[in-house]
Amino acid sequence: MARRLEPLTLANLDELPLPCRTCVFWELDPVASQQASRTGDTQLEKEAWLSQLLLDWGTGGVVLYVDEVPAGYVLYAPASYLPRTQAFPTAPVSPDAVVLATGRILPRYLGMGLGKILVQAVAKDVLKRGFRAVEAFGDSRWDGPGCVWPTDFLQAVGFGVIREHPRHPRLRLDLRSTITWRSEMEAAVERLMGAIRPEPARPVPAAVRDTLTSQAEQ
Repeated sequence: MARRLEPLTLANLDELPLPCRTCVFWELDPVASQQASRTGDTQLEKEAWLSQLLLDWGTGGVVLYVDEVPAGYVLYAPASYLPRTQAFPTAPVSPDAVVLATGRILPRYLGMGLGKILVQAVAKDVLKRGFRAVEAFGDSRWDGPGCVWPTDFLQAVGFGVIREHPRHPRLRLDLRSTITWRSEMEAAVERLMGAIRPEPARPVPAAVRDTLTSQAEQ
């Protein structure tokens, strides 16, 4: 079973599952989102939002393909590009974090660990961009596919609650531990290599060298 990750762009936006490809829950504030729904402009708003994000910040989504068939996706961005974050009772998002906004795995691919693969891809990209964490709003009463992550899923892939709420806690995946682990691993390797390497010969002081040279010439 071949798996492939591709950045979300306008070229593959239509490959997201319905209704995600036209949903603007995160991309607009609640009032603007309702207005777009009434006028039928959600798809245009989604495309405009993605175009602006790609222009300003770069890729903010990943599509996962299994045997060349779209199996799931994830959407993420700084909070400034996701107006809906301000509507949550556990806002605001920490300034050092990117928001893991939403995502979905198609039903036939559930139970294969694909959600964790997507979160790992986001964490890797966010870390390369210099951010220290990924944060997300959970839904502790999740009962089916929606725009907010199930709290249980976020905790299962490594997020911890940093602000409690009965319905929508805010959770955080701190990437500093990854950096710390990497540094400790590299230090351990250096210590191991130092233990098996012969110590380099120490330079002979000039005065001693001159004395030895003089004795050799006599």
